[in-house]
Amino acid sequence: MENAADLVRRILSGEVRAAARLMRDLDDGIPAAREVLKHLYPHSGRAHIVGLTGSPGVGKSTLTDRLIQHLRAQGRTVGVVAVDPTSPFSGGAILGDRIRMQRHATDEGVFIRSLATRGHFGGLTASARAVITVLDAMGKDYILVETVGVGQDEVEVAATADTTVVVTVPGLGDDIQALKAGLLEVADILVVNKADREGAERTVQDLLLMVDMRRSGKEPGGWIPQVIRTQAKEDLGTEELLAAIEEHRRYLTQAGGAALQAARRERLRQEFLELLKEGVADLLHRRLLKDGRLEQILDDIQARRTDPYSASEAVVARLAASCPE
Repeated sequence: MENAADLVRRILSGEVRAAARLMRDLDDGIPAAREVLKHLYPHSGRAHIVGLTGSPGVGKSTLTDRLIQHLRAQGRTVGVVAVDPTSPFSGGAILGDRIRMQRHATDEGVFIRSLATRGHFGGLTASARAVITVLDAMGKDYILVETVGVGQDEVEVAATADTTVVVTVPGLGDDIQALKAGLLEVADILVVNKADREGAERTVQDLLLMVDMRRSGKEPGGWIPQVIRTQAKEDLGTEELLAAIEEHRRYLTQAGGAALQAARRERLRQEFLELLKEGVADLLHRRLLKDGRLEQILDDIQARRTDPYSASEAVVARLAASCPE
């Protein structure tokens, strides 16, 4: 890997090849890549991050493609992180999202990166967050994060996005149930895509009712989620969606940006704690492998001399004893 200072300089200047190389190394878990990320981090925090989530087949990728088109028409630069399901054969991303957005590939103002979930079902991986930081440091105005649809576990995208867009379509009763179960709680904007389908008005009314119920328990002055109808393939409703995103951005930045700073502080808390857990787990794993205790513990669990709960508690207790407060 080239000199970190040179790579940082090239990325900050917007060089696509340098950024793509770093993103690849971050996804592969190369330690030197994280060192570069540390230098880029102070230059991040300027982009507006929009998360798009929802069940498979609701048209998130087409909607993302339309948002890119309209943002570029406004002269805004755009980064896209498309989190794809992991291929069960290769372990890599199924690059459907990148294929659908291929018409933007030659636009220097657009950078699209597909990432595999690699078995992480919450929608976003640590490498996805790292890629967002790189795009932010590159100076992208907007970063669109499209996540794989896996039901209510998708609430994780809200921990990364400034504005969370939840997409649904008419006729998916299970989708509305998922919204009731949790997605509605994180949605800043609700989109009913394919709104020309039968049952669209009913879906809109159901969502408006849910929003109204949610509003009754909120303090006055808080953000009220908007419900937007779109037909992404025909590019209908995209301008209204983008206007809603801009309105939410203004809401976050009003009064000195207190709402935005509070949301980003909570995001930092979650990211820091996740990195901490990842580091501690890796440390424990290496120690157990080094002295052979891992296989002994597994033997004891398999023979029912102990259980995984007690065994893991004992390992953590030993770590705590070696690190007094």
